[in-house]
Amino acid sequence: MAERSSFVVVANRLPVDEVTSGDGERQWRPSPGGLVTALHPVLTEHRGTWIGWAGGDGEAPEPFELEGINIHPVPLSATELEQYYEGQSNATIWPLYHDAVETPVYRRRWREAYRAVNQRFAQAAAEVAEQGATVWVQDYQLQLVPAMLRELRPDLRIGFFLHIPFPPIELFMQMPFRAEILRGLLGADLVGFQQRLAAQNFVRLARHLLGLRYEGQSIQVGGRKVKAGAFPISIDTRDMERMAADPKVQARAKEIRAELGDPETVILGVDRLDYTKGIELRLKAFRELLADGKLKVGEAVMVQVATPSRERVEHYRALRVKVEREVGRINGEFSRVGVPAVHYLHQSMPKTELAALYSAADVMMVTPLRDGMNLVAKEYVACRPDQDGALVLSEFAGAATELRQAFLCNPHDPDGVKEALMRAIAAEPAELKRRMRVMQRHLRTHDVAVWARTFLSELGEG
Repeated sequence: MAERSSFVVVANRLPVDEVTSGDGERQWRPSPGGLVTALHPVLTEHRGTWIGWAGGDGEAPEPFELEGINIHPVPLSATELEQYYEGQSNATIWPLYHDAVETPVYRRRWREAYRAVNQRFAQAAAEVAEQGATVWVQDYQLQLVPAMLRELRPDLRIGFFLHIPFPPIELFMQMPFRAEILRGLLGADLVGFQQRLAAQNFVRLARHLLGLRYEGQSIQVGGRKVKAGAFPISIDTRDMERMAADPKVQARAKEIRAELGDPETVILGVDRLDYTKGIELRLKAFRELLADGKLKVGEAVMVQVATPSRERVEHYRALRVKVEREVGRINGEFSRVGVPAVHYLHQSMPKTELAALYSAADVMMVTPLRDGMNLVAKEYVACRPDQDGALVLSEFAGAATELRQAFLCNPHDPDGVKEALMRAIAAEPAELKRRMRVMQRHLRTHDVAVWARTFLSELGEG
């Protein structure tokens, strides 16, 4: 029998990674991430439980404790990984919720797997939650869990947070089991979104699809009231600032600039290799500026880090080919021997190396076609101790509603992207400092701990 907890987090992944020690023993270590950083104090205070998938397929490990948190693994088979995760979650829901940037794929067997896995997560939460406990369900992979859990345990206080955008009614209505998804979310007492507009989409959808009455951001569901609200997620600002100020990180930043040939302008992109991130369009804008003679190789260089992502999903494999073809084209046309125009890194990086890259870059380009938030934009701002540097930011990233002092652009408009980049490069140091100072002040008062506290406080008020 699993130990019961008064606070339970339910997420697709556990906050731990399995490692093999030198003598071949399997061990667990905490995986770094904003969510676990924010929730760690709450989890340890309440001897909380985190329910999630441990990685791999087949039998799940037995529940265990790590750093004061009860870890409760949930198993997924190879077929479920293919159908629930790669299929329904990442080939159906992900593209649909990101404005159908790529065409969503609808398969009946994927929906059935999604339903079965969500039921398994709900069952696990019902077993470990104390009477009257608070359960916080995370993200798009588990949208049926709140209603399933409420049916099993009506005594619980249930919150749900969606980390990605929530689409307008017209798009959501494409979803084959749209009413079931919506009812799943309405099982929660509080449904949180990154943006106010997403919360409004959700409330209006409840009226449109299920005929439910609402007042402000509260929906009447049976005898219950379901609240919807915007809770923009953030980063551990102080930790990023500390890391960036570390003399080793600063020394590495200088080293990176030297390795790049000490150009006047280092332009940086750091993204998961995902079609929502606008990587290909950003590269094309850079190519056109080189072709126009507005940027010159040697004086300006672009570094694009593309972290491998969902490589078994067809959309992602196709994107990798397109991006690498574009990098090859730019370097083929504009590079000189020993002086490439674009340095392309298709790899994961430790946080300290990313902090050094952020510190080395004069301009950070964050130009997604659609993004729930985009924490890279916030990390770059936090990693500028001298308040220099410029952030070129897509209007369609959630971060744009908070970081208004960035150089905002429409990523669908190549001329607009080029103009924003050139304004960022040409800006006076005093203007850059003024913009950066305001954004840094906002991040210090709106960090990830404040985000978690605000959501849980609203959920507790009921």
